Amino acid sequence: MDQEYERRLLRQINHQNLPTEARLTKCVSATCSPVSVKSGDRFIPTRAGSNWSINFHYANENCRSPNQNHKAKDASSDSSKDAVAYAALLRNELLGAGIETVPDPHTDDRRQAVLSQDSHSLFRYTVHTKRVPFDSDNEVSPYSLSPLSNKSHKLLRSPRKPARKISKIPFKVLDAPELQDDFYLNLVDWSAGNLLSVGLGACVYLWSACTSQVTRLCDLSVDGDSVTSVCWNERGSLVAVGTHKGYVQIWDAAGGRKLTSLEGHSARVGALAWNGEQLSSGSRDRVILQRDVRTPPSAERRLQGHRQEVCGLKWSPDHQHLASGGNDNKLLVWNSSSLLPVQQYSDHLAAVKAIAWSPHQHGLLASGGGTADRCLRFWNTLTGQALQSTDTGSQVCNLAWSKHANELVSTHGYSQNQILVWKYPSLTQVAKLTGHSYRVLYLAVSPDGEAIVTGAGDETLRFWNVFSKTRCTKESKSVLNLFTRIR
Repeated sequence: MDQEYERRLLRQINHQNLPTEARLTKCVSATCSPVSVKSGDRFIPTRAGSNWSINFHYANENCRSPNQNHKAKDASSDSSKDAVAYAALLRNELLGAGIETVPDPHTDDRRQAVLSQDSHSLFRYTVHTKRVPFDSDNEVSPYSLSPLSNKSHKLLRSPRKPARKISKIPFKVLDAPELQDDFYLNLVDWSAGNLLSVGLGACVYLWSACTSQVTRLCDLSVDGDSVTSVCWNERGSLVAVGTHKGYVQIWDAAGGRKLTSLEGHSARVGALAWNGEQLSSGSRDRVILQRDVRTPPSAERRLQGHRQEVCGLKWSPDHQHLASGGNDNKLLVWNSSSLLPVQQYSDHLAAVKAIAWSPHQHGLLASGGGTADRCLRFWNTLTGQALQSTDTGSQVCNLAWSKHANELVSTHGYSQNQILVWKYPSLTQVAKLTGHSYRVLYLAVSPDGEAIVTGAGDETLRFWNVFSKTRCTKESKSVLNLFTRIR
């Protein structure tokens, strides 16, 4: 008998012959690890109370720097894409799914897109009586050196959709002194000619996005008035200016001269909207006036439906319906012939200033409520039904749809002062931009639909690449003091 084995056997026999108390005393004194009552010749530690995966995870995380953690997240996102591609490849080879493109792992319908493919049983006990041609999509060419099918080759060659990255830093910042911190005003607009109009105090300034030159269009201080709204026409040749005294002035931007001054309102004009040659104006006097700038001022339509100040006006892309929002928490929809609203929505709990018509879906209208509401709501104006709503967590000041994708951007006030990019209809947040220290009250979209400009009571205008198709390679973080006080 082996001496080592004999020695272990004798030790086990002697241990079993000891009294129970002696064995317990010996075990406690020697701080032995817990083992089963029937002791053997092997040491088996108990690891039931340990979670090694969590311990090792924390140890690795603590040893990493923030930069390494960020790289690890990027690597994990890449690995998730690889896992989706690998799963699709297996489905092609084992189940004959016929997937040719790699689905996006971050979209909500990824699982549905993968599972919607035609699937077959894993084991098929059939005999092919006819030979399938070698150029079939599901078969392998006899001249190919790869065992993969043609579908799988297309899958591996399919281009990967790059991850959507929106810069959280504005590419340009302009100083805008005397930009008012008033929720009910609309003081920023971007023309089709790439000119930005801004109402600062009693003056309207034009900034060229092409040359960065600034010109002063008008000064209302001579009449003791101030600017409360600005709006370009669709061609970008005329700019309408609403004033605190209730006037609406039409200016020729190229010539720098005033064409006409329209009366009719008894209080400030805070909202303007062009519809071809017609101009709609909303005022604190609760009236909406529609006038054709080519006809005498007496030819006007008076729309009365709001009980408090009108603070939002937008015409639909088909030029058939006008949406108006007021401080009475109402959202009204008007047509071009009736003097009464054709639809009325009362779900908002605060003032409705943010209004935007979708350019992608006919009759889809989005609106946002003030501080007491904080909700984005979507409406089907064709049927009058409420579609969706989401609580943004802060006052909704402006809304604008992307021209290129089914996305929209919202600017907010109390209490977070943020800019949010949403994907519709899932209403998932694509990006959250911060930088303004006051409410982001003003928003305009560039004529190419790729950039936006936001204005706030902190007297700055910030330009963001939100809907851009191409990535911006270099961003300018300097503050350009282009708007200066003219004494």
